[in-house]
Amino acid sequence: MIKSKEKGMLIVVSGPSGCGKSTLCQQLIKIRDNITISISDTSRDIRGSEVNGIDYNFITKEEFEKNIKNNKYLEYAIVHSNNYYGTPIDNIEKNLNNGIDVILEIDIEGAKIVNEKRKDAIFIFIMPPSMKELKQRLVSRKTEDKDKVIERFKTAYKEINEVSKYNYVIVNDDIDESLDKMNSIITCEKCRVDRIEDVDLGNQEEIIHEILMNFNK
Repeated sequence: MIKSKEKGMLIVVSGPSGCGKSTLCQQLIKIRDNITISISDTSRDIRGSEVNGIDYNFITKEEFEKNIKNNKYLEYAIVHSNNYYGTPIDNIEKNLNNGIDVILEIDIEGAKIVNEKRKDAIFIFIMPPSMKELKQRLVSRKTEDKDKVIERFKTAYKEINEVSKYNYVIVNDDIDESLDKMNSIITCEKCRVDRIEDVDLGNQEEIIHEILMNFNK
C-alpha cells in the first residue's frame, strides 16, 4: 500500500481583479474535503455585502502594522490606494499540519514572496477570457469609482505578464469548466511521487508462498 503525506498542500491562486478567482475558490471548497481558504487581513474599508471574518479580517492600519512588527504574516503588501493586505501565518500552519489543504487567494507580488518562502506550494493563475470581458466585469460590479476601476485594469495588464511564473493557468471563460480544471489540478498534485511518504508492498516471501499454495490446490 502507498501512504501519502498527511500534511496539507498550500495552493496559491492569483489573477486580475474581476477574473473570477474568488468565485472559483469558494466553489472549490464546496466540492472537496479537507480544504479551506485562508482569510487575509486588510486595512481597507468593507465594500458592499462583504462580511468581516469571512471575506477578509478587516483591521485598522495600526493593528496591521503591529502584526508586521510581530512577524505574523507569511506575506503582506500595500496595494490599491495604499491599503494593507496580508496573509496570517498561524492558521495556515495549523491547518496544513492537520492535513487540511489551504488556498491563498493573493496578488502577484504576494505570490512571489510565498514562492521564495514555500517551494512546496502550488501556484495557479486565473486568466480572464479577454481584456474586454475583464473591463465589463469590473465596470458591472459597481463597487468602485471610475479611477479605481482604471487602476485595477492597468494593474491587470502587468499581472498577466507574470503568468509564466505559475505552475498552472486557467482561462475562466466558463465557471463550471474552470472549476473542473482547478479540481483536477489539485487531484493530480496529490498523486505526485514526492507526496508519497511510504510504500508498503508486504512480505515478498509470504506472498509468493500464497501463490504457490493456490496453484497446489
